[in-house]
Amino acid sequence: MTPQSTASSQQVLVFRELPDDLLVKLQAAHDVTVANPRKPEQHAAFMAALPTAEALIGSSYPITDELLAQAPRLQLISSISVGVDNYPLASLKARGIALCHTPGVLTETTADTIFTLVLATSRRVLELASLVREGRWTRNIGEELFGWDVHHKTIAILGFGRIGQAVARRAALGFGMQVLYTNTSPVDLPELQGHARQVPLAEALAGADIVVSTLPLTPATRHLINDATLAQMRAGAFFINGSRGGIVDEAALLRALDSGRLRGAGLDVFEPEPLPLDSPLRTHPRVTPLPHAGSATHETRRAMAGMAVANLLAALRGERAAGAFDLSRI
Repeated sequence: MTPQSTASSQQVLVFRELPDDLLVKLQAAHDVTVANPRKPEQHAAFMAALPTAEALIGSSYPITDELLAQAPRLQLISSISVGVDNYPLASLKARGIALCHTPGVLTETTADTIFTLVLATSRRVLELASLVREGRWTRNIGEELFGWDVHHKTIAILGFGRIGQAVARRAALGFGMQVLYTNTSPVDLPELQGHARQVPLAEALAGADIVVSTLPLTPATRHLINDATLAQMRAGAFFINGSRGGIVDEAALLRALDSGRLRGAGLDVFEPEPLPLDSPLRTHPRVTPLPHAGSATHETRRAMAGMAVANLLAALRGERAAGAFDLSRI
């Protein structure tokens, strides 16, 4: 998979498969090794390529300090993701290794998934679908299987970046919901004037029928959803997590579900992933689980990979990449 070297070509290690045409585009400019460390048969090749790698491109695999130590020539990581919690940011900054990611291209798709979880959890879609699939639908359903309305309820959005704002537009403009949001500063969105307002975390939790997390995972947000914050939510509220599993203390969430304090939870992310088979969240009757599928459409994953390749090529040319991550704020 390595093309003829040129004077300007560099060693690029692809650690998650790319569409064929994008891989060819990389190979036309650089010396490329493809080795997915998640596949046992490719892990050794990945480790063997690290010492000479000058750039990495991929996602969904933790690049640890230990791995960085094996890559003394590394200059750049281009992540096929928006989240950057798989990378040791302080170490990258200290070594002067640039980091790129893919903001923007997955915003609307991820917001679609999050609102799907809002609707599916509130209307008990999994339970009702199973009733039909398993042949147990023999009469009109009774109150024991009724769901709860979403329209005109109050939704709290924790974190109000691109994805949080996209969820807010769906909630307010599509379903007539009142939106409370938490953020470091107010966000001026003319289309949401009169529909959304910034509030402190405690007020957001206490005032919402549905609480949605779109927060990044940082030391400050890890296990932000815990016994104390869950106790601040309205009795009978729903919780939806479309950001990172580490935001939630899963044992605390289970206690809130088992006690009936929360009516349900819609979860696209977990800690750890994939969700272990023995996790109670996998089969809990009040949980609607998805396999970290927020951006998982053909169109969006293609766009993410395309942006990651463009970021890498631009950065290795010495240009400012569109998806350059600002490590100076670390």
